[in-house]
Amino acid sequence: MLVLTPAVRAETTIRIATYAAPLSRDGPGLLLRDILFGEDPQITAILGVIDHVAPDVLVLTDTDYDAGGVALAALSDRLQHPYPYRFTAAPNAGRQTGLDVDGNGRTGEARDALGYGRFFGDGGMAVLSRYPIDATKVRDLTPTLWRDVPGAVMPVLDGAPFPSQQVLDVLPVSSASHWIVPVEIGGVTLSLLAFSATSPVFDGPEDFNGLRNRDELRLWEAVLDGAMGPVPERPILIGNANVEPFDGDGLRDGIAAVLARPDLQDPAPRSRGGAQAADPDHRGDPALDTADWSDDGPGNLRVSYVLPARALTVMDAGVFWPAPDDPAAGLLGDDQGTAGPHHLVWVDLRQPTP
Repeated sequence: MLVLTPAVRAETTIRIATYAAPLSRDGPGLLLRDILFGEDPQITAILGVIDHVAPDVLVLTDTDYDAGGVALAALSDRLQHPYPYRFTAAPNAGRQTGLDVDGNGRTGEARDALGYGRFFGDGGMAVLSRYPIDATKVRDLTPTLWRDVPGAVMPVLDGAPFPSQQVLDVLPVSSASHWIVPVEIGGVTLSLLAFSATSPVFDGPEDFNGLRNRDELRLWEAVLDGAMGPVPERPILIGNANVEPFDGDGLRDGIAAVLARPDLQDPAPRSRGGAQAADPDHRGDPALDTADWSDDGPGNLRVSYVLPARALTVMDAGVFWPAPDDPAAGLLGDDQGTAGPHHLVWVDLRQPTP
């Protein structure tokens, strides 16, 4: 698998990537501790992958949030080429509601937060960039109520709102974050539509998580349709959708609708590693898979996406999932699993001119 570093890539090519790197820990502050100590093999593997692929703009999902962005800065500083521009903001993950969100009769648990989280900021998001980010122009749609998403389908059990109307009146659709992040490249704005959706499983017959996962995508469709304000300039839908159109659980029509939009394009990033690790009972192209889960679980699925606007020119794309005989496979760890089940997804774009 050929991955070109910034020194080799054409000056007019911009590499945009997303990585659901497992940078969440068991409590607040522990991620910073593990980054600073420098002895965590998982973090070392993640850093090695980022250094190797060398994105110009990287959206990280499943990374713990701290208000000062200290952990994010420390992570960047450990890279061969630290990123001069960084953005993060408070997610819904772990923000307690005081309500019984999962309907089990108890409150204060991880599933009773606005988005699943054992503590506030558990598994948030971040953006690293070699190009300027104007934080004052970021549009944060994270507080958008689920019920306010055009076309939203709310969960119902036995004819009644689930878990309660009180919960649905205050619950946002975003389980982590939904951001529109402008990145300024040579006088041109690229708009990252960055998000990390909930897993569409771990619920009951009401399909709470499945419906929410689909409507997290519907929020982006509303944005692109102009129903949430001005349509962003040169949008790039990017992040972990946690669902794919052919295999696994979830309401596949949500991601299928996004992939079929005429204003977006699917570069179909591929990897040799994914192709060689194919699940024989899956219908989708295994070379497109981005997550390597257990065969007795969901198996390998395509869940992370970089979908640029149709007006942008795609030069190349890939998933960093090297085949076992590729020398780069060692970056993932001895068992190719140290860096976690998710693989970094990248797309090279021709730099647009003003």
